[in-house]
Amino acid sequence: MARKILLVDDDALMRRSLAFHLEQAGYQVHTAASAEDALIWVTQNRPDLVLLDIGLPGMDGLDALRELKTRHNVPVIFITARRRELDEVVGLELGADDYVTKPFDVDVVLARIKAVLRRVGAPVLSTEKQVSVLTIGDLVISPDSHSVLCSDRPVDLSPRLFDLLLALASQPEKVISTEDLLSQVWGAEFEGQPQVVYVHIRWLREALEEDPDHPQRILTVRGVGYKLIPKAAEQ
Repeated sequence: MARKILLVDDDALMRRSLAFHLEQAGYQVHTAASAEDALIWVTQNRPDLVLLDIGLPGMDGLDALRELKTRHNVPVIFITARRRELDEVVGLELGADDYVTKPFDVDVVLARIKAVLRRVGAPVLSTEKQVSVLTIGDLVISPDSHSVLCSDRPVDLSPRLFDLLLALASQPEKVISTEDLLSQVWGAEFEGQPQVVYVHIRWLREALEEDPDHPQRILTVRGVGYKLIPKAAEQ
């Protein structure tokens, strides 16, 4: 299974470029433009490694690093334009696993990623095995095995559809806005493109609902977003 990398940087062009190279190298990549969005995503999806900029809007990378290390124990590599030695020292003392400065060679970043993943490989795999199975009525979702059962029937979902279902299942029976789903599942590049969510919700319903036009699991809350609920028992 491809390793999951979360790329956090407020430079949209850099995110797209580096994400492309990482995906070409075989990684599954999610992006975020802010530390706040990144931390929300990490609570629902454990990445194998985080590439984190220091100079972020709102919460900066150093504060985000503290959260990632104390609450999630995720490997972190700083990628930043700040060249001051103090930033590097402080970052590494707080627990960053490595540090790369911009501009950088993509091959160097890939080599650093491989080195960190090798170094922390055993703990990462051990932690991943502890991820709980999510059960919402007759829907059983296993983040560990990336599998879904619906009424005891295996359901084959693309990685993006699985991530969308997991985002909904992480807060069952609670309405999640279209904007939050865009941020959590697709990243900041898709801000202002709600049609992406609409299309994928339709595909997810086609995979899970007996009648996608009259859904019983994934409900629309008009003007707000979507929620996942247990399907009502047959009478």
